[in-house]
Amino acid sequence: MAGTACPRPRPQPQPRARARAGAGEPQGVVRAHCGTSPRARRGTPRSRIAPVTILATSLALALAPAPARGQGAGAGQGQGHPGKPIYDRWCAGCHGEDGRGQGEAAAYMLPPPRDFTRALYQIRTTASGELPTDADILRVIDEGMPGTAMPGWRTLLSRSEREALVGYLKTFSRFFDQGEPPQALAFGRTPRATEETLREGREFYERIECWKCHGQAGRGDGPSAPTQTDDAGFPIRPADLTENWHFNGGGTVEDIYRRLRTGMDGTPMPSFSDLLDAGFMTEQQLWSVAHYVRSLSPEQAPRVRDVVRAARVEGALPSSPDDSAWAAAESYYIPLVGQVVVKPRWFAPTVDGVWVQALHDDRELALRLVWHDPSQSPDTAWLAWQRRVLETMEPREGGPTADARPQAANAAEAGAATAPQATAAGTAMSIDLARLPDAIAVQFPRTIPTGMDRPYFLMGDARQPVYLWRWQSVTPAGEGGAQAPSAGSAIEATARGMTRIEPLPAASQSLAWDATFDQGEWRVVLRRALATQDTANQLQFRTGQAIPMALFAWDGSNSEEGTRGSIGTWYFIYLDQPTPRTVYATPVVAMVLTAGLGLVAVARAQKKNGNGV
Repeated sequence: MAGTACPRPRPQPQPRARARAGAGEPQGVVRAHCGTSPRARRGTPRSRIAPVTILATSLALALAPAPARGQGAGAGQGQGHPGKPIYDRWCAGCHGEDGRGQGEAAAYMLPPPRDFTRALYQIRTTASGELPTDADILRVIDEGMPGTAMPGWRTLLSRSEREALVGYLKTFSRFFDQGEPPQALAFGRTPRATEETLREGREFYERIECWKCHGQAGRGDGPSAPTQTDDAGFPIRPADLTENWHFNGGGTVEDIYRRLRTGMDGTPMPSFSDLLDAGFMTEQQLWSVAHYVRSLSPEQAPRVRDVVRAARVEGALPSSPDDSAWAAAESYYIPLVGQVVVKPRWFAPTVDGVWVQALHDDRELALRLVWHDPSQSPDTAWLAWQRRVLETMEPREGGPTADARPQAANAAEAGAATAPQATAAGTAMSIDLARLPDAIAVQFPRTIPTGMDRPYFLMGDARQPVYLWRWQSVTPAGEGGAQAPSAGSAIEATARGMTRIEPLPAASQSLAWDATFDQGEWRVVLRRALATQDTANQLQFRTGQAIPMALFAWDGSNSEEGTRGSIGTWYFIYLDQPTPRTVYATPVVAMVLTAGLGLVAVARAQKKNGNGV
């Protein structure tokens, strides 16, 4: 989680005694707590940029050329170290041969790979401003960094190889050669969670101003979210505290408490140990914050299932995303990743998953789509963020041609609202950042396939187009579907690839919708009749059949449109069939027949016994 939205003077470190303000003045303590950490190289919510996952990581590694034989890291540091061949093979493509985080694949990543020469590690058990222990470094190598392109290596490399990597990474920085080995903090035992604990945790979540970055509901939508950068000047998102399976360093109560105590050096997330030292709060109260943050996420990480079942209901289908009828509908989680296949690609998407619910009444199908987005685009408060993101990503992907390194990030403060963009053919064009909407698309084949043959998952192609439902948060001139009860618009379209989307004729637009945005969460309902007149362009839904379905999402405030956004693969939606009356009648008939035969058998037995007396 991220800390408060206080200014952080970077050039000179503040003395550690900065938090000695009186405990009776919360604002004074919090402001003191927000100073920079003990060393100038130390700093400061963790990135919530959506995971690029194994696909993007593999692509990034493939983009990176193998290092030349004999080339070393860190200007000769670590030559002959047993970890060097392992690093050169598996790590240099992203982190660079010299460990500075500027490998060939680094330009495709946000957040960028770690610069090992700074010895600045987010995930530690040591105090803020201190070096990590060897066990801390090994844990990150083993488990990776969720929400980034850094995978875990536990299953690929042996224990000895991973330990050799720990030693080799330390050769990149002279800080590891100074003083005594770092010591882990003592965190104590986890107190039991109670209603009082959660109430107290919520109280201190407010008092120490976690909401300024993470938002009141914890979805990473606080007022300071669009201004966040790491210590190198790259844009960085506060964590979405409702998705603990994406937390760097782990999502348990114990993991969260450790992050609160140690901070995440190099990011805006500070250590809260200073508030303990100042007497502003107790360890028990900080544990209560950890319990409260953990309570914002589900008990278990969502289970991904291949089939979304649309239950059949009697009566009218819900038309509003907040209709109470949705409470009885099962939710299905569909993960999304950055679109990294078609240029311009996008390695820094906002939306990392969508919750889907579906209902039908034999006449219409209703889908409820819920996803997290820290802004209701278009939002002028995010213009500077939009430019920073575009300028940070690799220019060859169609973004700005200016230098993408940190010094270029500050240019976004000028507030320019347009930036160059590339078409699929690579021709630059201008995009109006101030008008980019949030959007979501549901993709179906145009006809239900008889086998496993499906159109290309990235919105089909010229040979096999796809049928789209597309909603967005603004209403373009000349567009609109059958109904517009709330801001935005929805259309039905035919797509022959991500850059060839053609709305259906007005006579075929029959999609109804409603949408609500609330504290970093979009809730959208899309409805359409199962059968329509335009059988050539519109899918004719049928009950009792698995129908392919895929999702796409765009965050306008993250400069996403066209091929820049989040994508999923094919899943299925299955519309439950009406239960035949024979299902209910057959057991009754069988029971009656069984009872009748039993009575006949008893009567015969009694008659036989009577004749024998």
